[in-house]
Amino acid sequence: MAIFPNQTAQDAQGGAEVVVVPVIFGVIFLLGVTGNALVIAVLLRVRCLHCGSSTSIFILNLSAADLAFLLFCVPFQATIYSLPHWVFGAFLCKFVHYFVAVSMLVSVFTLVAMSVDRYVAVVHASKSRAIRRRQHALAGACVMWLLSLVLSVPVAQQHVLTGHPEAPNSTFCWEAWSHRGARHTYKVTILLVGYLLPLLLITCSYARVLRHLHKKIKNMSKKSERSKKKTTQTVLLVVAAFMLCWMPHHVVVMWVEFGTFPLNDASFALRIISHCLAYGNSCINPILYAFMSENFRKACRQSCSCSLGFSPPPAKKGVRVRMENFSTTHSTTNFMM
Repeated sequence: MAIFPNQTAQDAQGGAEVVVVPVIFGVIFLLGVTGNALVIAVLLRVRCLHCGSSTSIFILNLSAADLAFLLFCVPFQATIYSLPHWVFGAFLCKFVHYFVAVSMLVSVFTLVAMSVDRYVAVVHASKSRAIRRRQHALAGACVMWLLSLVLSVPVAQQHVLTGHPEAPNSTFCWEAWSHRGARHTYKVTILLVGYLLPLLLITCSYARVLRHLHKKIKNMSKKSERSKKKTTQTVLLVVAAFMLCWMPHHVVVMWVEFGTFPLNDASFALRIISHCLAYGNSCINPILYAFMSENFRKACRQSCSCSLGFSPPPAKKGVRVRMENFSTTHSTTNFMM
């Protein structure tokens, strides 16, 4: 998400965008941080991590990755448009861009894991209890972070402080690859691993889920049918949001790498839009997979009531605060994902 290598010093010193862009980023930042932090707080408050749910662990992992992405990306990216040069030093030049890449990949990998988790829960319901265990989800989350940390190492290696002939007294945080072929290879690898392959896996998983639900629809109760339809629609919205939010970013990156990316007002606007959409994905994820869930809202109200010293309202019979939808029975209809 860094400033592009072929962006000139004048691009960073524009007119109205010096104020407008940071304000837009600030709104996205506040909404995203508040939403993801609230999801994490509610999950920890109701102790969903101790109920053995793999989904709760994946949602916590996704919220943590999105929160880290917003915290490490948006404020520093905003300064690129509001300040004439990079003022945070060589270490943060490397670390910020490295952790942005790490958190982005963790978020993507978690969405894939959640789609596979839903596939196992629905299509292989009889085996899901043995497969979808808390220990397996924790191990999967650790693998996601480890893989993301390794894949993002070139980002830290190649980001350096450099000057520009049009601004001799300024420093900029840019990528400085010694071999153009290596840079092309890495960018294509991230496109495949961080976007195209995840989209393929997510699409295939939910296609199988929808096919299975369609076959079993006649055998479901109306309550279970409504729940599964609602959950499926929500999950598909999350996937569609990921696809649409990250597509402009990858299009711009590939354009810069393999084409002639123009430096004009239109391309400048495209870069800003791609940033906003990418940040927006981390902002709307909590809304799609958590706040649209009736049971999550109940858990949120319960958590707030306990924090304020009020006694939570008695739970209705049969309602449990768990993270196990898409189950084979309607008794565990709850959080959206």
